[in-house]
Amino acid sequence: MDLELRHLRVLCAIADSGSVGRAAAALGVTQPAVSSQLHRIERLLGEGLFVRTGAGVELTTYGAEVVSQARDVLLRADALGRRRRDGSPMMTGVLRLGVTNTPVVPTLLDTLREVCPNITVSVCSVYATGDLLRLLEDGELDAALGVDYPGLPVPHSSALAHRAINTVPVFVAIQAGHPLAHRVEVPLDELSEDTWFVASDDGAGWPDAFYDACRAAGFKPANTHEFHILDQLQSMIAMGLGVAAVQPTVRPIDGVLVKPLAGDPLWQRHLLIWRREAVDASVVEVLHHHAVRVYRKLLAQAPHLQKWAASRLGEAVGRNR
Repeated sequence: MDLELRHLRVLCAIADSGSVGRAAAALGVTQPAVSSQLHRIERLLGEGLFVRTGAGVELTTYGAEVVSQARDVLLRADALGRRRRDGSPMMTGVLRLGVTNTPVVPTLLDTLREVCPNITVSVCSVYATGDLLRLLEDGELDAALGVDYPGLPVPHSSALAHRAINTVPVFVAIQAGHPLAHRVEVPLDELSEDTWFVASDDGAGWPDAFYDACRAAGFKPANTHEFHILDQLQSMIAMGLGVAAVQPTVRPIDGVLVKPLAGDPLWQRHLLIWRREAVDASVVEVLHHHAVRVYRKLLAQAPHLQKWAASRLGEAVGRNR
């Protein structure tokens, strides 16, 4: 079997939805058909692209590379010959972009300024993904960068569409002098007596996902503070005032360590969400392509995440022997 564009779309649909079943629904085909195509593609490439998790499927390191290349091919294929009827470029005008707490924003905006000079991006910073969804549904935004959590997919009407940028484990930030500072991975249940800084409700499943993980680990945090201003948060962690769940791209300040949680009990998915009628498909492809690219670069610059990825790759190799 030679790879065709339809096969690449299947891979991207599975990666975006985090589930073979949801990918099948999005593509309008049966789940067995998608599973069969995935098996054929993996046999052709000679290596698995996804691993099963409790919430669906996750990309392997090799799978992430393949899907990234697939997106690039699809972006180029979809752009072939595309012009408006009057012959002008597709990407023009003002794009009203809402953003939540994601590190991709500065570099993404700089990149868009270079690759899409005919688009003026107007940025609105909003903490809660739920608020971004309301602004999108009301027509006050055209697109947004938000989050959701595996098993708690972001809810929206048919007027909106979304695509995954990346799915990453949630890490923990602790004081450098914490009793567990020597551990490569920190068991969540061993933080049961710590004070936690917990970000407020984001309308997409947080902090419920955090408390669900704590319950699964056999405890309820004894003391919590609602807080999400990162620079002040890290300063308080460095003083030993508590610990916090953080994105793996966080760059710790002196006195703070960022470590993976043992068993990866918490995951977060970063999303591009847009109004179908407001954003041209070519603009969606450019936004998504560069958001993925920028985020991948940030992940590569996070040493604690690279150690985690290397350990997971080693475990996968060991299981396949």
